[in-house]
Amino acid sequence: MINAIYGTKLGMTQVFAEDDTVVPVTVIQAAPNTICQVKTAETDGYEAVQLGFGTIKEKKVNKPMAGHFAKQGAEPVRHLREVRVENASEYKVGDTVTVANFSEAKLVDVTGTSKGKGFAGVMKRYGFAGGPGGHGAHFHRAPGSVGMCATPSRVLKGLRLPGHMGCDTVTVKNLEVVSVNEEQNLILVKGAVPGGKNAMVRVRLA
Repeated sequence: MINAIYGTKLGMTQVFAEDDTVVPVTVIQAAPNTICQVKTAETDGYEAVQLGFGTIKEKKVNKPMAGHFAKQGAEPVRHLREVRVENASEYKVGDTVTVANFSEAKLVDVTGTSKGKGFAGVMKRYGFAGGPGGHGAHFHRAPGSVGMCATPSRVLKGLRLPGHMGCDTVTVKNLEVVSVNEEQNLILVKGAVPGGKNAMVRVRLA
């Protein structure tokens, strides 16, 4: 069984549980993923299937990708991603992976790209406390002391300092599956997942 599916994050909303408690959920639309290539240990050295999703006009497919789809006998898609499987020979090009695979799932891991925050200071980036706000203080949002004056007379590697924040691959594990709508290809998971609206995410069985 292929234990992952790719889709887009539509946003967040809330649903009511059976005991009338409000449950915050993220809505993920995972249209059927099509198998575009099967990789086996004999031909490629490992077992995997290549999943394709997202529609694209034929005129927008570049020549290398058009050749790849033609060689595999698959319809062109916008995105391609690989998923490792135990026995790839069981699958064939053209098979689809749908949200029905997750109808019995209780927990999933969701992977996405976090929102980009640009250049951020240590208070925003790492939650530093900062200094006093007033009373003549000249130390407010700066990082503070970063090195030693004598031994070893340098700034140690890995020190938390201001810099680029966000745009990282983040996985949130063990999110509860609240409901699965097979007609509309929707998966509702409890809590937040990385990325903004319409961001691409991977949903994998935990």
